[in-house]
Amino acid sequence: MAADFDTRVRGLADDRREALVRWRRDLHRHPELGFEEHRTAAIVESHLRELDLEVHTGIAGTGLIGVLRPAGSDEPAVLLRADMDALPIQEVSGRDYGSTIEGRMHACGHDGHTAMLLGAAEVLCEMRDALSRPVVFCFQPAEEGLGGGRRMVEEGVLDIVPVGAVYGLHLWSLEPAGRILVRPGAFMAAVDSFQARIVGRGGHGALPHESRDPIVAAAQCVTALQTIVSRTIDPVQPAVVTVGELHAGTATNIIPDDARMTGTLRSFDDRVRQTLRTRVRELLEATAAGAGCRAEVTIHEGYPAVINSTEAARIAREAATMTVGEDSVSEPPPIAASEDFSYFLRERPGAFLFLGAGNEELGITAPHHSPEFDIDESVLPRGSEMLARLALHAECPR
Repeated sequence: MAADFDTRVRGLADDRREALVRWRRDLHRHPELGFEEHRTAAIVESHLRELDLEVHTGIAGTGLIGVLRPAGSDEPAVLLRADMDALPIQEVSGRDYGSTIEGRMHACGHDGHTAMLLGAAEVLCEMRDALSRPVVFCFQPAEEGLGGGRRMVEEGVLDIVPVGAVYGLHLWSLEPAGRILVRPGAFMAAVDSFQARIVGRGGHGALPHESRDPIVAAAQCVTALQTIVSRTIDPVQPAVVTVGELHAGTATNIIPDDARMTGTLRSFDDRVRQTLRTRVRELLEATAAGAGCRAEVTIHEGYPAVINSTEAARIAREAATMTVGEDSVSEPPPIAASEDFSYFLRERPGAFLFLGAGNEELGITAPHHSPEFDIDESVLPRGSEMLARLALHAECPR
């Protein structure tokens, strides 16, 4: 019986192989930026209504959900999430399914995520009698830096139907196609950023004593920032402080009035995260003052860390093993990239996992957010199967 059930799930996902590729390529040709996913949301809504699901739209602007309710169930629902937004990147030319919109591209796989969740919705509708709890198919806008996940949570997406567990699946081009990565605990980093303006007093390069050189102060600031992780953070706690921009000056013999810098902060622990924010501000202000300048510092709060619950990660690993086999499931080290699925995980137990979508033989090796990014579309049925299994096989973790 179990084997027959297992075969049916896989067969239903495989039956949608051509549709999954078609959906993904259509979305890929028509990328939409965060909170602008009107065409994408309309396509998703139409499909959910064709499946006779309960549909709620306008959540966080362009976000929406479809609800599948099994008869007689009063169990808390499982929420399966896909993000829909693209990036402001110009795609490489020459692809017959390439972006038709100048300067916009699905460079992170969200087109595939949307397609896979639509496929899972079809599979689960055909297996409605096997469900013990409702399923919420959540299509989220604006993951790429705009916090669409946060808005969806704030606008009550977890309470429209009481949700007991949340799961997200992300395609990952840096892992071979068909492998699934899942780990309990900290999986992806919290991200914050900072901006600083080092204000000095400009003058002639031949008369530095009459100026307060912001470039020298900025250089000292960059060096000082490197001591935060090495001398403030517990050595067993991962953390990153990176200065990504430093701009100052217009000529070889002019000391400018100011210098500007920006940087990123990455962490996995809330206390470490707060320490990074505090020490960045303290060091920039004190170091600039020591050079006779002044630092104007702004800290921008980004996404929290992605923390998978132990029980949900176990459930996800079991579903992954059913989907791709034990040898193709692994537990990776934490990854310093960030994801706003973290807002869902802060409210409910759940897990976020990666599905490998790279393929060296096909030349699919470019990293995410690259103009050359692509996915091996053969993994799309496995993604739909994996999402369906999470709903079919998993009890809500407590």
